[in-house]
Amino acid sequence: MSALVTAGLLVAPTAQAVDTAPVDPRPSTAKLAVQLHKLAIQSHGKVRVTPIGRSNENRPVWAARVGHGKVKIQYVTQQHGDEPLGTPAALEFLRTVGVGNSAWQRKLLSQVTVDIIVRANPDGHERNWRYNYDPTAVPEYGEAGKGYDINRYHDPAVAPADNPATEAGLIQRRFAAVQPDIMVDYHMQGRYKDASGKEITASTLWPTNAGVKPADVDFAKQIAVVVQRSINGAGGNVTQYPGGDYQGIARNGYGLLGSGSVLVELSDIPGREQHQISDALASMLAIARSAANGSVHTIDPAAATAIPPRGPALPGFAEDEHDAA
Repeated sequence: MSALVTAGLLVAPTAQAVDTAPVDPRPSTAKLAVQLHKLAIQSHGKVRVTPIGRSNENRPVWAARVGHGKVKIQYVTQQHGDEPLGTPAALEFLRTVGVGNSAWQRKLLSQVTVDIIVRANPDGHERNWRYNYDPTAVPEYGEAGKGYDINRYHDPAVAPADNPATEAGLIQRRFAAVQPDIMVDYHMQGRYKDASGKEITASTLWPTNAGVKPADVDFAKQIAVVVQRSINGAGGNVTQYPGGDYQGIARNGYGLLGSGSVLVELSDIPGREQHQISDALASMLAIARSAANGSVHTIDPAAATAIPPRGPALPGFAEDEHDAA
């Protein structure tokens, strides 16, 4: 993928074209490790890969970092094991910005540091279920005898050492180490249509907990607008996600800690997986680029409230557990 030239400035490509070689939408745990370490080699060390801990079944939870700039961004994928598409998008982001030595790559990586927790829930991925794996769990959020819903255990009042959801504690620790200005959590939802009857391809939302500072909510709204514009520009259809205000949800918990914290929900559309991965990649690139050049701060936060609400489920596709992020 080559850089584009706009008004004499080198800028990053928006996303991988969907007609190129297909991306594996559900890489195995072993393949994910191989791909990450291959990217580290291909990038000549610009992509730095490290385990941040292990799951309850002793699988590594990987983080990858690229860039050395002042603005810090953190992406998290696959907190829910059966919501996979953010993970291959993260791999493509690392490949797009880290492999090569073009002018736009050098400039971007001098302005931002992007830290990605790539597949936060490897045990859930192996079982293709929402939760982590903890047969002793008797959770407030999750399922007894199966595990915890990781995305309900980011309450800032709970220390990582006291967090019953092991992988949520790993995310908390990594967040504390990185101190990101921007935190974006990638999930998946069911199938919905908008008011015109067009299928929705993704939804987004900012913190809705009343304790989040208004300035941090506004910043998150600016990021959400970047998400909407980038995915819509790639052929998607983004709406506003109807999320709750519980402080343990990552979107709210990390907003309470001062980050511009945003949720992205990719719709689960059979046959559109490559497009969904490409759309997620487009959003990751746009967030990084707008943070690097400061354009995210020029967006009117009120534009986020104009993002249309998510409509009803498509006939035959009732709301399911995807839709509780």
